[in-house]
Amino acid sequence: MNRILGLAAGLLLALAAQAQQFPSKPVMLIVPWPAGGSTDIYFRKLGEITARHLGQPLVIENRPGGSGMNGPATMSTTARPDGYTISQFVITAFRMPHMQKVDWDPINDFTYIIGLAGYTFGIVVKADSPFKSFNDLIVYARANPGKLSYATPGTGTSLHLAMEEIAARANVQFLHIPFKGYGDGAIALMGGHVMVQVDSTGWAKQVDTGAQRLLATLGDKRTRWGAPTVKELGVDTVSNSPYGLVGPKGMPREVVKVLHDAFKKSLEDPEYLKLLAQLDQPAWYMSSEDYARWAVDMLKAERATIERVGLLLK
Repeated sequence: MNRILGLAAGLLLALAAQAQQFPSKPVMLIVPWPAGGSTDIYFRKLGEITARHLGQPLVIENRPGGSGMNGPATMSTTARPDGYTISQFVITAFRMPHMQKVDWDPINDFTYIIGLAGYTFGIVVKADSPFKSFNDLIVYARANPGKLSYATPGTGTSLHLAMEEIAARANVQFLHIPFKGYGDGAIALMGGHVMVQVDSTGWAKQVDTGAQRLLATLGDKRTRWGAPTVKELGVDTVSNSPYGLVGPKGMPREVVKVLHDAFKKSLEDPEYLKLLAQLDQPAWYMSSEDYARWAVDMLKAERATIERVGLLLK
């Protein structure tokens, strides 16, 4: 027993010493989506800005798959809680446990660091698509049940649930084609393998250059592209998906504070604000404590969402 207590005390002392000198090497930031999409663009720039405040580089590692949960889930079981491995955490984390069996707990297996921003979602088609408006999609889907194919970055993501809710409210059926992230879905769209892509603003450049047409957005107000929201077109659905950063469970409070404070300074940086405008993303700052409390409430709330669209685990 004395030996066990001695080992535990030694571990606590080692963690405390490590926290005092944190960070003494680069920090890995897991982006659980493929390179090239809006999330990847966002975190590469945010990482560059935050490195100035942290005093160490942030190394971006893309770990796509699992609707954005492969990266953080793997981190929770393999990474040490020393602050040197952190990950983006998306709202899918609070839905997936209600949809399927998972080997991680969104509340107890992670340390909440900071809430950052939210997504702007849009429905896009190729420039030569016969669909000129959002209503064209609904008309086609009504005449061709289950044949209007749309790409999203995964099952259970906000995009998937939003489209299922739109289908239910409009009394139509769509065909969902999940991908690992924006890039794969965009290739499928431009190659004619799917008719529609529903994703965050990775499509901005394609829309700006005229290669794609933005039919509608899923937020509560119009974006800089001027396309109507789905809600103003008569379908009472609003989707904006807040996200933040987490680490493995058991991170020392001192380490969490260092990371939180460095990222918080970045959120006030003019370069960061320019990035948000470029991606048309809403700010969504939350402190470590508020983010953790929000997560508990969100896990409960998302059960109702999953049940409403018929995806609740039986």
